[in-house]
Amino acid sequence: MSGLYYEEFEVGMEFKHSLTRTITEMDNVMFCAMTHNPQPLHLDEEFSKGTEFGQRIVNSLFTLGLVIGVTVGDTTLGTTIANLGMTDVRFAKPVFHGDTVRAVTKVKSMRESKSRPNAGMVVFEHFGYNQRDEEVAYCVRTAFMKKRAA
Repeated sequence: MSGLYYEEFEVGMEFKHSLTRTITEMDNVMFCAMTHNPQPLHLDEEFSKGTEFGQRIVNSLFTLGLVIGVTVGDTTLGTTIANLGMTDVRFAKPVFHGDTVRAVTKVKSMRESKSRPNAGMVVFEHFGYNQRDEEVAYCVRTAFMKKRAA
C-alpha cells in the first residue's frame, strides 16, 4: 500500500476511508497517561456522571489523531515530506468508549512548491464521524507532498 504523489491529487477529490476503529476505554486511558493529561472528564467515571455528558468522554486529541491516522493509507503513506499545519479544528460531538469512528477526506486546494520543484502542498479537509453518522471531528491539514521522480 502506498500513498499518492502530489500529481495524483485533484481539488475536490474525496476519499471515504474503509478503515474504521472502535475506541476502547484502554485507548482513552493510555492516551491520557502518555500525554500526561489528568482531566477527570476522560478518566473519572464518578466525576463524569455529574457532567452534561453523564459519562467519560474520549480525549479529543486522540480522536483527531485517529481520524487523521486512518486516512494515511489512502492518501499520504510514504509520500508525505512533512505536515505543515492543522487549522480549523473542531469537535462537534463527544466521542464515548465504544464509539466507532470513520473518516472522510476531501482535497481542498493544492499548489506547487516555489522553492522545491520536487514537491507541492496539498490541503486536506478531514471529517470524523461516529456510528450514528454524527460529525465528531474536523480539521484542515496542509501536507508537503512528494512529486513523482522525473
